[in-house]
Amino acid sequence: MKKKSVLLLVLLSTVLACQEDKPVKFGAVLPLTGEASVYGEPIRKGVELAIEQLQMRSDYPYELELVVVDSESDPEKGKQLLADLYAQDSLAVIGGVTTAEALAMVAVADENDRVLMSPSASTPELTGISKNFYRVFPSDAREGATMGNFATQKMHAERVVILAKQSKYSKGIQEVFQKEFERHGGTVLDTIEFPSLSSDLSGAIERVMTLQPDAVYLAAYAEDLAQMIGYLRDQGYKETIFTTSAFAAPEIITRVGRSAEGVFLTQAAFDPDSEEPETKAFVEAYRAKYQSEPNLYAVHGYDATLVLAEALRRSGKEPSHFWSAVRSLRDFTGAAGTIQFDERGDVQKFPRVYVVHNGELMDYEAEVERRRQKLLDDLRKLEEEQRRTRAETGG
Repeated sequence: MKKKSVLLLVLLSTVLACQEDKPVKFGAVLPLTGEASVYGEPIRKGVELAIEQLQMRSDYPYELELVVVDSESDPEKGKQLLADLYAQDSLAVIGGVTTAEALAMVAVADENDRVLMSPSASTPELTGISKNFYRVFPSDAREGATMGNFATQKMHAERVVILAKQSKYSKGIQEVFQKEFERHGGTVLDTIEFPSLSSDLSGAIERVMTLQPDAVYLAAYAEDLAQMIGYLRDQGYKETIFTTSAFAAPEIITRVGRSAEGVFLTQAAFDPDSEEPETKAFVEAYRAKYQSEPNLYAVHGYDATLVLAEALRRSGKEPSHFWSAVRSLRDFTGAAGTIQFDERGDVQKFPRVYVVHNGELMDYEAEVERRRQKLLDDLRKLEEEQRRTRAETGG
């Protein structure tokens, strides 16, 4: 009997040792094809780069396994794939790239009591939706409010028309924008919604031209935004266009071409030229691996992965401990800035306003400040030269 007990202990120890040696599995459900692939592909690159770097670190205590699957931009497929990843023992999953996918996937995270980390879903409807849901991308509540304030206080827009796709994402952000715009005295002349990318937008554009607003606010995903901006400019609309971070995909801006010039959008701050060590290291590694420039979505995929890895380092493999480690993160530095979550799972970040200039996104207020400072410096130099000239001439 004693020998059997010893044998059982040896077997148990062997099993536990094998379990300790098993890689920790993270999953990623991303739209690698379909309408939202413009976001999913750069996120995939950011996620894979983060995993690669973590495995090269001698001080990181866990071996990681990453499983990436394609939702095909279909919320229902994403939901099923998420269930499969949890069933395959993924400790946590990166996913819910779009609002529709995130909303569909949250229930699966709750059923499995596992963490779902979104790199980019932003609707206010997701705020506080589940203890298992987190996002490293700021809520539309902040993005819409930022643009509503900017449109009135900085650009002095008074009369706008809202053009929006019929979706939860568009509805959420347009309502926040409208509330803030009207709070500052602006007037929304009309809100025009359209059902799909294939819709005939000629009537909507004609309505905009008839109302003659001094600005238009566009709420939709990238493909729809490209189409709407092109139509507006083709029909001779020369006034200001405001939109959302959904337009921050470089390939979409390039495709729209000259029509994109001067379009304003809100997005989480990310400066690839920053000298911050974490940002600089990420950008250099991304360029070396992919021979291209990282965008807003790549860096948020990267940071989402780093957050999960840091939670694992602090908590170990136990799912219940892992959840609390994510919640308790404070002042964690990612490539796109400091990350910490509030009690509702929202990251504490504030978006900034960018403008398309020469085919690239430029931080508008940072550029205004840079030019203001340059003007002051030039004036100081001029005053010094004038003083020196007066001293030399005895004037």
